[in-house]
Amino acid sequence: MNVQRSAAEPAAAAVAVPEAVPALDAADHGSGPGPGRGTALVPIVLVVAGGLSVQFGSAVAALLMPKAGALGVVTLRLAAAALILLVVCRPKLRGHSRADWGTVVAFGVAMGGMNTLFYQALDRIPLGIAVTLEVLGPLALSVFASRRLINVVWAGLALVGVVLLGGGGFDRLDPVGAAYALGAGAMWAAYIVFSARTGRRFPQADGLALAMVVAAVLSLPLGIWESGAKLTVPSTLALGAAVAVLSSVLPYTLELMALRRLPASTFAVMMSLEPAIAATAGFLILNQALSTADALAIALVIGASMGAVRSQTGARKQG
Repeated sequence: MNVQRSAAEPAAAAVAVPEAVPALDAADHGSGPGPGRGTALVPIVLVVAGGLSVQFGSAVAALLMPKAGALGVVTLRLAAAALILLVVCRPKLRGHSRADWGTVVAFGVAMGGMNTLFYQALDRIPLGIAVTLEVLGPLALSVFASRRLINVVWAGLALVGVVLLGGGGFDRLDPVGAAYALGAGAMWAAYIVFSARTGRRFPQADGLALAMVVAAVLSLPLGIWESGAKLTVPSTLALGAAVAVLSSVLPYTLELMALRRLPASTFAVMMSLEPAIAATAGFLILNQALSTADALAIALVIGASMGAVRSQTGARKQG
């Protein structure tokens, strides 16, 4: 989970991993003739599998909300993910400076805020629309960081998509839910910034594990306040653990494996498809059908995200 990317990395990418690993050479990609071509598809399959895992995990979380509440689900997800990462990573607690701890705490706060706001949105608006609004945060980060005129076009395209989602007024969506999703997007942008800083300060996935603990501790009082003893019901605990694996542990692992063989720019473009995957998961699991206007809006935001990634990648190559 150590994929080193700068805060300016176009993160329509919605990157869950803090640092970026350089892609392997063409030989390692299997770009030569013969069986290597099939090998080149492996990282792409891993990214798609990670996206499916995240969004179908969110759909399972939505099913769990009537039992545990939105805040309760956040608590279960973060606590279970923190426990798993602590066991797997065994992060060292000694040898870190005050600045290191400050960075990891900020990362944990961003992570906890992002999850809390997103699940509040998911409790009120369809999954595909929630993810579409959320991805505007990383997109805005990319546009502002690049300072290229072309990205104003992509921002405008995304804005058209948002207006379409609102259908002339966000009351159609539940304005509170839309506001939570946009807030989650802002926290997502902060998450990207602090995940990169944490990845530079901590080895392997140690910083991620420690930040997850911070997020879990912050969410615990809210989850207990909303759900109390409901969080201890065995079936609820089991579903919460499933959400943690599907939405955190499994996709982080798959993305790490993919980024060892896939250029970060390609990864970012593929991650821009998250809203479409979310809409599919919402339809299949939650029976959340989208109108034609909603589908077009999601396509516009995806196009804007891909465009921002491509234009920034092209600028980096020219520089």
